[in-house]
Amino acid sequence: MTTQPQNLHQRRAVETKGRFFGVPLGDLGLASSLLMAFTVGFLSFFLFTFLAIVGITIYNSMGHHVDYADSYKYISFPAGCVVLAASLIFFGALWLRRKLSGG
Repeated sequence: MTTQPQNLHQRRAVETKGRFFGVPLGDLGLASSLLMAFTVGFLSFFLFTFLAIVGITIYNSMGHHVDYADSYKYISFPAGCVVLAASLIFFGALWLRRKLSGG
């Protein structure tokens, strides 16, 4: 009896265009693409909120008075919407390209 090593777990060749936080971008489905887009928009809203509050705090310490609610209305919400729209376009284009290429 001859013993030959057999590879029982053959790995499929992954042809991805890149990675985003460890997630292969070429293998995202529609739900994953939408989840990633909304996650990026959600995180950018909170990042811009933090930066706006820090900026308003510094600005108020110089003798001015700006309401902290303005950080949400005029900075964070518009920036979050712009990043959400851009990420929906980006991840939607990746998903559409994958579907049209037959992947």
